[in-house]
Amino acid sequence: MARIFCIANQKGGVGKTTTCVNLAAALAEAGQRVLLIDLDPQGNATMGSGVDKRALEHSVYHLLVGLAELPAVCVASEAGKYDVLPANRDLAGAEVELVELDRRENRLRDALRQVADRYDFVLIDCPPSLSMLTLNGLCAAHGVIIPMQCEYYALEGLSDLVNTIKKVHANLNRDLKVIGLLRVMFDPRVTLQQQVSAQLEAHFGEKVFRAIVPRNVRLAEAPSHGVPGVVFDRASKGAKAYMAFANEMIERVKTL
Repeated sequence: MARIFCIANQKGGVGKTTTCVNLAAALAEAGQRVLLIDLDPQGNATMGSGVDKRALEHSVYHLLVGLAELPAVCVASEAGKYDVLPANRDLAGAEVELVELDRRENRLRDALRQVADRYDFVLIDCPPSLSMLTLNGLCAAHGVIIPMQCEYYALEGLSDLVNTIKKVHANLNRDLKVIGLLRVMFDPRVTLQQQVSAQLEAHFGEKVFRAIVPRNVRLAEAPSHGVPGVVFDRASKGAKAYMAFANEMIERVKTL
């Protein structure tokens, strides 16, 4: 039975897509069956997986509005060795169209039921806003992974996100919980980042993943080559951090 996780943060530019793509590739490298779902109309996770968003016959948009079944939308990431439900600009139109559809916040959950036994992990890359797309991701998921930078504004955004997750848990998805916080783009030379990291550990305890992803040029370069960072340069510090994170996720799932 697949474990479904949203990678979410209402703040933009915090490494959600980088985390989603590299976690998917690292889990696949560890022998897990992985499906990555791109719920962001920008389609960055799609391109970062080596799938050309401009050449798609079907996208996750067609799945959500009922124009295609999941098998017709699913494509393989040859670079990452996982499957992808890709996205492009068409998905922006789903925001308006979903409002008038039945079970509008559960469209993704309903679609995933038919492939629940086909994967070990399903990872959902959410857009940086509380939209109908993000709500579909949260309603389909068992838990939320929150990538965040160790900066003051990130703490402010974290409070809002945790409140949102509590509301979705109370009203729409009783399975939803915060799985953990992942510190990304971390620079140990910056005193403020060390202080915020210590605050997170003190406040959230075991919810904070042990793995820490450093600020890493090779991770930033990888999307331009259409491959995940853990494939682009396995020896880089960023790739090693995501491999450690994947192993930690596999262990954490056993205790859920």
